[in-house]
Amino acid sequence: MNILLTGATGFIGSEMARQLNLKQETRLALALRSPKTMTEGLIHVVGDLTADTDWSVALKDQQVVIHTAARAHIMKDEVVDPVLEYCRVNVDGTLNLAKQAAAAGVRRFIFISSIGVNGNINTGPFTAADQPEPVDAYAQSKWMAEQGLWRIQNETGMELVIIRPPLVYGANAPGNFSALMRWVKRGVPLPLGAVHNKRTLIGLDNLVDLVIRCIDHPAAANQMLLAGDGEDISTTELLRGVAKAMGRPARLIPVPVTWLKLAATLIGKKATAEKLLGSLQVDISKTRELLGWEPPVTVEEGLKRCFRDTIA
Repeated sequence: MNILLTGATGFIGSEMARQLNLKQETRLALALRSPKTMTEGLIHVVGDLTADTDWSVALKDQQVVIHTAARAHIMKDEVVDPVLEYCRVNVDGTLNLAKQAAAAGVRRFIFISSIGVNGNINTGPFTAADQPEPVDAYAQSKWMAEQGLWRIQNETGMELVIIRPPLVYGANAPGNFSALMRWVKRGVPLPLGAVHNKRTLIGLDNLVDLVIRCIDHPAAANQMLLAGDGEDISTTELLRGVAKAMGRPARLIPVPVTWLKLAATLIGKKATAEKLLGSLQVDISKTRELLGWEPPVTVEEGLKRCFRDTIA
């Protein structure tokens, strides 16, 4: 199986590359933004992900494209127009790649989207049948890319698989999970000892396992699939789990959630508080039933794997 992987130096892409390179039946090609030192795989330097990127050489003889490259996890955005930049990369760049992939005869295009397409918070699990309600610029760009990909699929017949994961955790994870790990590692007392929300996460190993299942599973063709660990935990439980995996104490103060929400609103951090205090559950029953897939790694084991090579 000839596979082209984008974003191979990123958090998800690098682990995807590592695991795909272990499979003898796979001939993996890596599309990189700039020259990097990679130990394995055929390297194609394609430059930035834009509407004008030339993918012709990288796509030659490829059967499957796994598209993990994206503009994401920008904690302090310095561009003049973040929304425009998200669209330039995540929409225009993605659709340009997909059009060229279809023209090159690629059989299947796997797109890593985001559960943010469904929304930021819920009172019951998101399902694959829900009407999308993306809120932030990143999620909106992913939703626009999804719509464009379906149009390309309808026009060309190239098979499409869209996967919407929630927060992905693992060693060297970016974004909010990285911040949580730093707080616990530093022993910072956190007022999050009484948060009884429910959140679905997905460990990096579980997400990679699901993507690999989608490479050639017949039932995955032209499906939108939600991803998750299959276990829902609260923010308090997550922090305790991170501390246990680190071998450190969890310094959590049981402050009422109503107080936390009020304080966050007063200091202009309402959106951040919603991510920590609100619920976001994902129903992965369609993914399980359609693909016969079960997450191979538990949350507890997944958290241990985050730190197995870093604990002193």
